[in-house]
Amino acid sequence: MRSVISQTITLPAPAEELFEVYLDAAEHAAFTGSPVNIGKESGAEFRAFDGALSGNILAVTSPSLIVQSWRSTAFKTSDMDSTLMLSLTPKGNFGQIDLVHLDVPDHDYEGVS
Repeated sequence: MRSVISQTITLPAPAEELFEVYLDAAEHAAFTGSPVNIGKESGAEFRAFDGALSGNILAVTSPSLIVQSWRSTAFKTSDMDSTLMLSLTPKGNFGQIDLVHLDVPDHDYEGVS
């Protein structure tokens, strides 16, 4: 059975701004407190938390959707990449992020969720 992690959060910033922060390396790093390499276009590689997370941007629909292939250093070599989807929706002056993360290996599910 496929694993699914699903979370929703509303933050006090416009959805468009949250979208830009996630895909801008300097702003993403300032938000998380850890360096990140990330691009804004499909095919761009990303690496975060000193290489503990890595993958590729699979799809970007500005300013509402980011899809990434994703893996952590806890994944086994035989584990396939998981898929992270972030959907961003305006909620007045706030932004809602709906996160769906598919196919995290059982042995890393608790750590990722």
